[in-house]
Amino acid sequence: MSKLVIVESPAKAKTIRKYLGDGYEVTASMGHIRDLPASQLGIDVEHEYAPQYINIKGKEKIIKELKSEAKKADQVYLATDPDREGEAISWHLAHILGLDVEEPNRVTFGEITKKGVTEGMAHPRTIDMDLFNAQQARRVLDRLVGYKLSPFLWRKVRRGLSAGRVQSVAVRLIVDREKEIEAFKPQEYWNLDALLSPPASQKKFSARLYGTAAGKKLEVKTEAEARAIEAALEGRDYQVTKLTRGSRKKVPAPPFITSTLQQEASRRLGFTATRTMRAAQTLYEGVDIAGRGTLGLITYMRTDSLRVSDEAVAGAKDYIAGQYGEKYVCNYKRTYKSRNATAAQDAHEAIRPSVPGLTPEEAEKSLSGDIAKLYRLIWSRFIASQMSDCEQDTVAVQVTAGDYQFRASGYVVTFEGFTALYEEATDEKEKKETSLPPLEEGQVLKLRELTSEQKFTQPPPRYTEATLIRGLEENGIGRPSTYAPIITTIIDRGYVEREQKKLKPTLLGRTINDLMLQEFPDIVDVTFSADMEKNLDQVESGRVDWRSTIDTFYKGFDAALQKAEKDMEGKKVKVPDEETDEVCEKCGRKMVIKTGRYGKFLACPGFPECTNTKRLVKDTGGKCPKCGSRMLLRRSAKGRVYYGCEGYPQCDFMTWDEPVPQQCEKCGATLFKKGSRLYCAKEGCDFETQVAK
Repeated sequence: MSKLVIVESPAKAKTIRKYLGDGYEVTASMGHIRDLPASQLGIDVEHEYAPQYINIKGKEKIIKELKSEAKKADQVYLATDPDREGEAISWHLAHILGLDVEEPNRVTFGEITKKGVTEGMAHPRTIDMDLFNAQQARRVLDRLVGYKLSPFLWRKVRRGLSAGRVQSVAVRLIVDREKEIEAFKPQEYWNLDALLSPPASQKKFSARLYGTAAGKKLEVKTEAEARAIEAALEGRDYQVTKLTRGSRKKVPAPPFITSTLQQEASRRLGFTATRTMRAAQTLYEGVDIAGRGTLGLITYMRTDSLRVSDEAVAGAKDYIAGQYGEKYVCNYKRTYKSRNATAAQDAHEAIRPSVPGLTPEEAEKSLSGDIAKLYRLIWSRFIASQMSDCEQDTVAVQVTAGDYQFRASGYVVTFEGFTALYEEATDEKEKKETSLPPLEEGQVLKLRELTSEQKFTQPPPRYTEATLIRGLEENGIGRPSTYAPIITTIIDRGYVEREQKKLKPTLLGRTINDLMLQEFPDIVDVTFSADMEKNLDQVESGRVDWRSTIDTFYKGFDAALQKAEKDMEGKKVKVPDEETDEVCEKCGRKMVIKTGRYGKFLACPGFPECTNTKRLVKDTGGKCPKCGSRMLLRRSAKGRVYYGCEGYPQCDFMTWDEPVPQQCEKCGATLFKKGSRLYCAKEGCDFETQVAK
């Protein structure tokens, strides 16, 4: 009896084929085979929002081969990914191949290992129509918004624009943050720090002014106030008036879910969300490992569940006991609560290594590049989650001098626990704790130095990919499979740009956002979008009909669209030009940045009188080591960044290495960064140094 298993990718097919053995054929659909038509709406709004699916252009050969293989097989199993989108692909495959959706022909694999594949094949089920309908509702909603709003933007702003239901909210978050930054007014404040040491000791520590001797917190806002406090402290004794000792335990972070994996990979590895998911997909689908053959190295990577199987926990604890000792094994079962209250993918486990005993050191003999780095991150995080707490002794000291009180705190690690392997990175700078010498209450300390430093309050930071994903998750916007596409889309559309890894709205993005806020406030409303995600989760759980969910949304949306058309009849919104310091050599005006079909370029604002244009280049702040002209950031024909002299072609200096503000200690020329070192490129100078950590 022949059996056909259909998966999504050739890599996954190769791995699964190895575990199934004789009697099975495994083939790949290469992703989706049917979708809504690209050239029209494809939804019958008048007849219960019926989608008009068609075969995807270019998939004719694959569909023909799948039909041929299915005819020869006695049983066909649909083994696409275990999420909404995977369920939709299986439903379309069933339709194309004439399979009965009421028959148990759907199988899923939480991990692509011998155990995972065997368990999946042992429990076939029918296609989950609720899961499919949740995905279908999302697809229809996004199509209605995109295909109805985009033509409106073409008419009112310019052709080629598009709008999306979830992407528009992401753009609003970024624009709102930029407005906060622009509106922010820095407030001056001063820190006063006393460098102190116990009597007859050379060990120093720093204590910061907290407030009055009575314990009332004090804010020093001006230099005059700081100088007055310094004068009042002149000749005063610094005495330890309170010493508090304690202990605390630090708990490891939970295993990864999709959002936290993308955030941590961004912070630690500098990966974009798309790059992270590409590497994770490879790890899930299967990799050849020396001595073990082909196997999936991690569980399914689109999940918001923190659940972990007992078997995986046992495997992790066995490894920890063998490598670190029993003291490092957490002696109870850890349970973690999801930050997202509507964890839609709880059918899956958290992202973890499928074989906990496969260390990064062993895996890296067969892995390289992004997948090796990501496997180490996933493995370390999971193993650490099953280790003992980090134990610390803490000490807080209160020092009184005259009418003022200073404070300092510190800790000593008494048992490293999970931190022996891994600690979570953070976006914010943690509060500094100092190392304190042995101290006693009543002790009079020696003042080594009293310093005051002017500071200013800082605006909220721009979003990075990591913090935007966290913001989307915390607000209930999007789901695991959507975070990476959201960011990719808003950057590709030119609504947002990366600036030193920070996400900054473009003038086009701000213009579109303002228009959306004015005419379609619900679409860019964070709460409205989160409620829509909850409605889709209700569809998945079978509690709500997908058509009624769409109908409730579409009636209000259609009314808003008609009102917007009426409000803006005969009007057009102009996207402001971004002025630069580059002067047009033909007419003397300051040139502006324009966007054309091949990207951004500089143009004279005097068009049509002046038609001068030139390539957009970015000044790096560095100087050419050959002629001293500006070093400019440029892009090759294939889009790769390089750095070239402004004087080209008279000066032909170029390099792939980034110029840095630091100057050569020998000759004063610009230094260039290559890996972990800085070097001088000036002829005859051999200066080189390591990048400061």
